Amino acid sequence: MPSAIQNTFARLAAALKSFTIAQRTIAVILLAAVILGAIALTSWLTKPSYTPLFSGIAPADANAIVEQLRTDGVPYELTAGGATILVPEANVYDERLKAAAAGLPSTNSGGGYSLLDTMGVTSSEFQQNVTYKRAIEGELAKTIQAMNGVKTASVQLAIPEKTVFVAEEKDPTASVFIETQAGASLDDKQVQAIVNLTSASVEGMKPTDVAVTDSSGAVLSQVGTGAIGGAGAQSSDYESKVQSSVQAMLDKVVGAGNSSVVVAADVDQASGTKVTESFSAPTSGPLALNESSTTEQYGAGTGAGGTGATGVLGPDNIAVPNNTATANGTGTGTGDNGYKNESATKNNAVDKTTETMSIPAGGVSRQTVSVALDAKAAAGVNMQSIQDLVANAAGIDLTRGDAVKVALVDFDKSGAADAAAALKAADAAAASEAMWGTIRTVGIVSAIAIAIIVGLIVFARRSRRNSVEDLDLGELSSANAAQTWDATMPLNLDDAGAASRRSLLGGDDTATQVLPVEAPAPNPEYVSAERRRAEIDAMAERDPEKTAELLRGLLDDRPGL
Repeated sequence: MPSAIQNTFARLAAALKSFTIAQRTIAVILLAAVILGAIALTSWLTKPSYTPLFSGIAPADANAIVEQLRTDGVPYELTAGGATILVPEANVYDERLKAAAAGLPSTNSGGGYSLLDTMGVTSSEFQQNVTYKRAIEGELAKTIQAMNGVKTASVQLAIPEKTVFVAEEKDPTASVFIETQAGASLDDKQVQAIVNLTSASVEGMKPTDVAVTDSSGAVLSQVGTGAIGGAGAQSSDYESKVQSSVQAMLDKVVGAGNSSVVVAADVDQASGTKVTESFSAPTSGPLALNESSTTEQYGAGTGAGGTGATGVLGPDNIAVPNNTATANGTGTGTGDNGYKNESATKNNAVDKTTETMSIPAGGVSRQTVSVALDAKAAAGVNMQSIQDLVANAAGIDLTRGDAVKVALVDFDKSGAADAAAALKAADAAAASEAMWGTIRTVGIVSAIAIAIIVGLIVFARRSRRNSVEDLDLGELSSANAAQTWDATMPLNLDDAGAASRRSLLGGDDTATQVLPVEAPAPNPEYVSAERRRAEIDAMAERDPEKTAELLRGLLDDRPGL
């Protein structure tokens, strides 16, 4: 191992040994935090991205697919109660192809038109009809299950048998059972879509012939009325719509919080069909399609052998003429009582209009609107104008018995003031909690940052202190050993020498000390060494850090041995 690396490890070990217990604890905590963070970051970066392999599948198919994934050694995750399988994105297409080759997920698990594939040529008419009905039920169930929020669906069809011996045929009906996913619910639009989808799939079925029920037992659509959500839900929706419209208008007139609106509506749940026929004269073309006339006439006449006019029958059914005749049977006569009948027939063209109207359920039969205004806020408001505005905004129809009532009352705003104060206090508490949370977070981060900085500073100082090598003052020591003199001998030294002498004599220039051996005259080299030593000591006292840097530079510049 190179000497530089060895020196680095040696310095590090020496620095760790020189740490106190508190410093070692902080260093261990920081090292553990760094290691855990590195492990978490590595695991997050190396974690594969999962994507759905199949979703909304049956439990049996999910079990088979999971077994296949285990055999292939592919990691997986199950979500949505086991109905959705997630695999790494790199394996999704390969696993889909393998599952398709194995016939997974099975296509005939929910019935559908696949039932017709197994029907033989020897099937009876009854079997064919039942299988066809089951196929339609399965296809409808799978289509409804594809909607958002639907977990499972079951459809039962009641199709009456067609026969020529029945004058009036009954309409087919359907019953739909829905089980929603956890935490999900179907809105009115989705229920209406289920009703329309089911009714349009069967010939002769109307939307009012479909019943929809969820797993909780709530009736979402009733047979016969087709009301979605029931009468109460329809009334509530209509009342909420009208109330919001009137309230928005009053808030702009008298100000927010100075009015209260209550709407009560009666919704008619009866439905039916209305047929109207009307006739009118044609505006173009011939007025008469065809004409015919007949004339019949009976009257008096003359002729040979005698003629007679019509008369009145006698007792023996003999006509008594009112004319004269000759004996030989000839004569002339005239009659005044003749019969004449004329008749004419004319067929005129007539335009006929037939209107068939289907009356759905949910129509408003009557509604009332009650408005209360704050007397102080609406002191200068025209009440008739307010009543007209409310009537127009609510769509009041006086012919069906609608009514509007507007009154001025004194509002009790103490509760509103208390609610506003409570809301303000809650907002202040939330803001305070958020502020203290931020302060705590900043404090923790700052403490960790300060601990890291302090640890780095301590480690740097320890490293610098341990990297300083001792000076080789062997020559100075030998010179000190060789030079001895009488301490009473006066020395002509400069300030540095005087300082060194004071250090040797205990800080007193006039002090005398008897040495066992009489010292000769000082050596010039020794004096120079002492001067340098004194200069180094003085500089070390003035600027220790600069002195240490200078010594490290001198040590680094030494030629290698």
